[in-house]
Amino acid sequence: MPLKKLIPISLIFLVLFFFPQMIFPEGMFSVLQQRVLAIFVLATMMWISDAVPAFATSLLIIMLLVLTTTNSAPFPLREALGDEALSYTSIFNSFASPVIILFLGGFFIAMACAKYKLDLNLARVLLKPFGTRYEIVMLGVMIITAVFSMFMSNTATSVMMLTIMTPLLAKMDSSDPGCRALVISIPVAANLGGMGTPIGTPPNAIAFRYFVGEYALSFGGWMAFAVPVTVVLIAFSWWLLQKLYPSKSKEISITIDSRFERGLKPFIVYGTVITTVLLWMFSSFHGINAYAVAIIPVAVFSLTGIVEKNDLKNISWDVLWLLAGGIAIGTGLASSGLAEKVVSLVPFDNYSGAMIILGISILCMVMATFMSHTATANLLMPIAVSMSVSVASIADLGGLVVMGTAVAMASSLGMGLPISTPPNALAHATGLVDTKDFIRTARIISPVGVLLIYAVLLGLASINFF
Repeated sequence: MPLKKLIPISLIFLVLFFFPQMIFPEGMFSVLQQRVLAIFVLATMMWISDAVPAFATSLLIIMLLVLTTTNSAPFPLREALGDEALSYTSIFNSFASPVIILFLGGFFIAMACAKYKLDLNLARVLLKPFGTRYEIVMLGVMIITAVFSMFMSNTATSVMMLTIMTPLLAKMDSSDPGCRALVISIPVAANLGGMGTPIGTPPNAIAFRYFVGEYALSFGGWMAFAVPVTVVLIAFSWWLLQKLYPSKSKEISITIDSRFERGLKPFIVYGTVITTVLLWMFSSFHGINAYAVAIIPVAVFSLTGIVEKNDLKNISWDVLWLLAGGIAIGTGLASSGLAEKVVSLVPFDNYSGAMIILGISILCMVMATFMSHTATANLLMPIAVSMSVSVASIADLGGLVVMGTAVAMASSLGMGLPISTPPNALAHATGLVDTKDFIRTARIISPVGVLLIYAVLLGLASINFF
């Protein structure tokens, strides 16, 4: 454990928690708000510094919130809170949030697909029409990667696609710029594809949990604007990679030796996956929300033995716990009134809603380049949500849905370093691409992506889409 990082972080937290008057004017924040602020700052520093694993920071957040801000805090700490104390169940509910179930459903689908080679066979079938021309094959690889990333882990998709491409890359000259382009196209497509659905990446799910009641947005409603954005960015990235890394190879071929499995269990997997995806896409027609649909693959695959006890070890529990920590800090910021208070202290009314939305999108993209996309969304989403309901100029431009979506989608554009996302790290691990390759591509793709998302969201808001 890196004590050099933890010691100063801990000291800052303790000062904010016990002696906030050293930093803030007396009476500026309530006792509850001071404690939540101290925990929020601690979470920010821990996530940015990567002093401990991100999921461990989330668990620390939940522990601190329960033991210092709720009606289950030790008596001396609880008395200072008075009637402001949060309910400890509201914090623990983050472990069973509908968002967690949504992601759990995605994990079960990914496990079942991998177990019965549905993902591999779909890749084989879908890549076949792209022939052997280098640039067309690369386009095919990017499209397949993006599509899979919409419904399963970006990391799992990248592992699968890099594995499929390994024999092909081995045949290519490693000094060929086209080889670099082919490798880097996979994480780029995985990151962009994740924007397409509410379950494509954790930041999307974090935003989606706020889209209820008057701000309701369906699974299909998200896809209606996110998928076209993804398509445009994939096409632009494909063109850009060819310009930055012109290939010496004209023809390449991909051979995937696999066949669709037959039998009761494989057919159950195929049917359940198709049903779940269709229910997600058309929730406005049948009335079952995306969270409720997500429990279907979990129950079906468990009951039929498709996902067994030992398979549960392969679930990315760290991602679920990371999400839970973000939900918990969001609950604390909202319930304590701190997020609204912080927003009220900044003169946002001096800026147009359009400028605020663009500014937070750029900030999100930059932060996500240097730290976890999920951690970035966890930190910014509660603040963005509070701004959307308290600043009139934002409400006129689509309000909460536009702000939440802008933060979520901009998070996926933070991909300028190998550490930015797991897909980037996996591509870097091949040894075929360097850090400068990620910087070279992202410095163009990411700003273009932010501007496109910004233009699309404001355009849709102007026609009252949201």
